[in-house]
Amino acid sequence: MFEQIILGVIQGIFEWLPVSSEGIIVLIEKNFFNNQAGVEEIIKYALFLHLGTFLAALIYFYKDVLNLIKALFNFKTANSKVQEILKFLIISSLIGGFFGFVLMKVFSGLEEQLELSARIITLIVGLLLLVTGLLQIRAKKTENRGIRKIGNKDSILLGFVQALAALPGLSRSGLTVSALLLRKFNSATALKLSFLMSLPMVLGGNIILNLNNFTFSLEMFLGLAFSFIFGLLTISLLLKIARKINFGYFVLVFGVVVLLSLVKIGI
Repeated sequence: MFEQIILGVIQGIFEWLPVSSEGIIVLIEKNFFNNQAGVEEIIKYALFLHLGTFLAALIYFYKDVLNLIKALFNFKTANSKVQEILKFLIISSLIGGFFGFVLMKVFSGLEEQLELSARIITLIVGLLLLVTGLLQIRAKKTENRGIRKIGNKDSILLGFVQALAALPGLSRSGLTVSALLLRKFNSATALKLSFLMSLPMVLGGNIILNLNNFTFSLEMFLGLAFSFIFGLLTISLLLKIARKINFGYFVLVFGVVVLLSLVKIGI
């Protein structure tokens, strides 16, 4: 029960940061709770915890979500801004969902073949965190493009970028925000689009990966509840901080710390 509460709190806080909440959950499960399950199973549970922050994001962005739902059923009458966001979300979600599922299966197969230990998994996560951090640092903030300037190329590119987040250690928000900034979208647009992109991915991912084998328990409810509560409490504050601070340096330091931990315990 304590384990699920801790994981729920971690998901609720780190979902809004450009740090992979999945990667951190994998690290904690393998190194602190000695979870012997495969990485794919841990990722599936992390995806379940995302439902808590999914609900928090729904509440925070409820006006945008309502406008998008209305546009989905009556596209022609929606204003052009909402139309562009909806097209962007549909294309990026389809591409991201398909290739993300493929990547997760490939990683899972690699784990089974090599019998990856917790330390090797930690090494992979640490290296992927470094990649995320370097991308964040390179993505300089600009004020050139807004939502009305989204194109199909942006939708396709962000779909592939979001798919990479299926690998533990690569932050979905960090990668997508970085990619949008590199495409010269302004920071406010990049943050908003990134979090809106998470909604269909989390819902669709849980339907595809978790629905058939879903068994609800008190422990799972506690993890979900703490993910929602801490997500709702921190989303506004952390989004404001993220607009002012380049978290790439934080992610980079965290990745280095993860790799140094391997030296201490001996890989």
